[in-house]
Amino acid sequence: MNNTSLKDIPFADELRGIDRVFDPASAALKPRNKVISSLEEAVRLSGLRDGMTISFHHHFRNGDYIVGDVVDTLAGMGFKNLVLAASSLTDCHYPLIEHIKNGVIRRIETSGLRGKLADAVSHGLMEVPVVFRSHGGRAGAIDTGVIDIGVAFLGAPSCDPAGNANGYARDTDGGIMCGSMGYAKCDAARAKKTIIITNKIVDYPNAPFAISEHEVDYIVETSRIGDSAGIMTGATRFTKNPKELLMAELACNVIAASGRFKDGFSFQTGTGGASLAVTRFLRDLMLAQDIKARFALGGITGSIVELHEEGLIKRLIDVQGFDLKAAESLRDNRFHQQISASFYASPFNPGAAVNQLDVVVLSALEADCGFNVNVLTGSDGVIRGAIGGHPDTAYGAAVSIVVLPLTRGRIPCVVKKVETNVTPGETVDVIVTDHGVAVNPRRADLAERFAASGLPLQTIEALQKKAESIVGDPDPIEYLDRIVGVVTYRDGSVMDVVRQVKD
Repeated sequence: MNNTSLKDIPFADELRGIDRVFDPASAALKPRNKVISSLEEAVRLSGLRDGMTISFHHHFRNGDYIVGDVVDTLAGMGFKNLVLAASSLTDCHYPLIEHIKNGVIRRIETSGLRGKLADAVSHGLMEVPVVFRSHGGRAGAIDTGVIDIGVAFLGAPSCDPAGNANGYARDTDGGIMCGSMGYAKCDAARAKKTIIITNKIVDYPNAPFAISEHEVDYIVETSRIGDSAGIMTGATRFTKNPKELLMAELACNVIAASGRFKDGFSFQTGTGGASLAVTRFLRDLMLAQDIKARFALGGITGSIVELHEEGLIKRLIDVQGFDLKAAESLRDNRFHQQISASFYASPFNPGAAVNQLDVVVLSALEADCGFNVNVLTGSDGVIRGAIGGHPDTAYGAAVSIVVLPLTRGRIPCVVKKVETNVTPGETVDVIVTDHGVAVNPRRADLAERFAASGLPLQTIEALQKKAESIVGDPDPIEYLDRIVGVVTYRDGSVMDVVRQVKD
């Protein structure tokens, strides 16, 4: 019987999966321990070659060490012309400037840039434009192979020898934590090779896990992956600014009058002082009206966790932890669920969670008379932020609310035309400023509700003219012809371009 061949099996050509004779080598034992002695050796085993795409996540935010250490190592190994696909890049990644200059990094795909690196790119650092994608757009590009990841280098606060990795350690020894690893999950699932870099090897199985062992090829243990204190920086600041608190309270009143504020509603609050402060006012309103939310989505903050612990939010659906309280909640709370960026917001995922949102509150650098929103470039044309999930949630939510001041210093924020169009006006329903609320004309239903509730309504044109009357009409930014960034919509189509600013 052991001598049977395919030709001896009746109708073998019709039997699915019957296409070869058993090879004993296929039953050989696979390695149970994927820990490699050094990052250099893991890179060699991965088969990384010049010109390939390497990817990283930004769950350590401004406390990240992984990107710098890995690219330094690759530079020392002589790699060139790599594509760096990071879910976002922050102030701490400025050392990449030298690796762009020396040819290690040729191209970047990301959601955002900040600090010295962003300034250098805005002034013409790179020959090839940076491609900016939303979090959902990046996940969709990875899922469809548009971003073809050769090797994913993913930092994890804990990992077992088989590769089950997570954003926290199961014990509470005060080690590094980042919470949800939602952006890393997409990379691990699709990369040709995945290398987990961790500072804590734990016993098998490291369950529950964010990334499972079947998605991991190699593990490298190191003493440094990131600084937990750097997770809660910049975009997640808590405001005491009276103007921002005024806008937050007004935004909360908009939610209350939207028709969506009822028992079982769902919401997401974005980053930025005013939009984060909405959570505080929302709590008081929920208590006063005995309303509980079905779920809160997105980047989860300590304020959202507190509402959940009070029983005001039933479930937390988490793609990214914005502070350590959120990371601890994910570790300890069975109703706090981490999800991938694809589940969160991919335009090619019919079950994306953003499509279940009743309300989203978002911040902005600029909004214009067409309700288009800029969250990427500053008033000087320099890249200063990130697209994040802005266009994804604006598209998915039943009511999308953008909060921004009428002016910042001597700069108007409600303008005739935004400097860089990131989120199309067709998906923005309400703009809340410290001088009133503008409703997109396509949402006459909301305008009627808000008028009946006594909200201070203004047309967007009136707000723009008022901003101009206060600070004047700024001189246009001087650009060169060179394109330094391409802004894509969540489906990959081109929304706008960023040009090199003149020195």
